[in-house]
Amino acid sequence: MQIDRSRATEALKKFTERYDPKNPRIALKLSHTLRVALNSERIARSERLPKDEVDLAWLLGLLHDIGRFEQVRRFDTFVDAKSVSHADLGCEILFGERGTIRSFVSDDSDDGLLRAAVGLHSELALPGNLAPRTRLHCEILRDADKIDILKVNCLSPIEDIYGVTTQDMRESGLTPEVVDTFYGHRCVPRGIRREPADMLVGHICFAYELARPASLALMLEQGHLQEMLSRTFDDPATEATFRQMEKHMASWLEARDRT
Repeated sequence: MQIDRSRATEALKKFTERYDPKNPRIALKLSHTLRVALNSERIARSERLPKDEVDLAWLLGLLHDIGRFEQVRRFDTFVDAKSVSHADLGCEILFGERGTIRSFVSDDSDDGLLRAAVGLHSELALPGNLAPRTRLHCEILRDADKIDILKVNCLSPIEDIYGVTTQDMRESGLTPEVVDTFYGHRCVPRGIRREPADMLVGHICFAYELARPASLALMLEQGHLQEMLSRTFDDPATEATFRQMEKHMASWLEARDRT
């Protein structure tokens, strides 16, 4: 597939012009999208992929959250459970009856891979039957997205990300199943998250399931994982648990560094 980056970037610009630029969630998501594209490119280069595959990884970063803009317009939230699957909505926008994918890239030879990566980027786990090339690009995109979600957590107001107040987060408890999942070194299923701090732990657990070799190094280089773990809470039990989780993650990272 031949990808014209200028064309794709201009297509994203025109697409997002239909949404309110004063809405902080729209601005947040556009910045996130551009950073994920760069993260994807960097991870793809670390895999020593040829230029056309690096360009494809970059394009997937540009496309992955296109459903978020319409989600915000319709529901004013990023929480899929309170609205719709933003990944499914993105696939509809790109590949539906009036899909916009051809404004981003003229070549349709990789439409199946593009659709799979956009549709699967926010799933808890990838299905086992993906073709190797599709799996590789899905993993690159998912890693790039997870890394920048941690950055968004540190740069943006709690209200814009989770739809709760900063005070709600500080006073939050923690669901025991979420804590157990953290210590099990797994990503947290959405269905067991009940408290605001559960969502924070869910994002911290991204570190455990990064798939590509360069991804964890990139996450640590940016420093946002450590910043999220060092958050403080008014609830004594939550504060104590976070300090324990902070130490546990440090030990896990040290052990990973020795392997």
